[in-house]
Amino acid sequence: MSSMTTGLTLTLALSKGRIFEETLPLLRAAGIEVLEDPETSRKLILPTNRDGVRIVMVRASDVPTYVQYGGADLGVAGRDVLHEQALAQGGSHGLYQPLDLNIARCRMSVAVRADFDYAAAIKQGSRIRVATKYTEIARQHFADKGVHVDLIKLYGSMELAPLTGLAEAIVDLVSTGGTLRANKLVEVEHIMEISSRLVVNQAALKLKRDLLRPLIDAFAAAIRP
Repeated sequence: MSSMTTGLTLTLALSKGRIFEETLPLLRAAGIEVLEDPETSRKLILPTNRDGVRIVMVRASDVPTYVQYGGADLGVAGRDVLHEQALAQGGSHGLYQPLDLNIARCRMSVAVRADFDYAAAIKQGSRIRVATKYTEIARQHFADKGVHVDLIKLYGSMELAPLTGLAEAIVDLVSTGGTLRANKLVEVEHIMEISSRLVVNQAALKLKRDLLRPLIDAFAAAIRP
């Protein structure tokens, strides 16, 4: 990555939490160390040990937008966020996705209260209220199954929706299932497996190819089994 001396800067968009923590070993494999902890730093742009590489901390759902419109050259985003935004934009967001980084793994599922007979409701053709942050993915999932739903958009604590009667079902990410069990909810359908992908701005791919290629190659080498 000697071409860092060209004066060009690579900006990598990450989100706090699991994605940030699990991206750090991949950055180290590329010789990049983040010099400040986003949990304690007030900075939104974090320096690294490479003058030509900086990290911008954004909301997980904003990563594809920053990369698509050039606020960042590349980023790490979950398949959930990428698929939801692609559906909202008519099937594509124009991002180059060279790698599935195989990090922040979980699944997207439909869950209901343990005492709700989901199969019977589906069979009877009942109209089901579904609370979710992922309205586009949920709409496509239930439309493909021919199930009638009313979608309620929420941004957090999905598990509360069935417990308070706001909705009969939720569509949400599930990791261990512990939160569902603690709230007496059960998974009834699996929608998709989720992991995080490397996404790259199309213009940066051309203009900063000499900077990007070694980074992408280092990530690829680090995730090989």
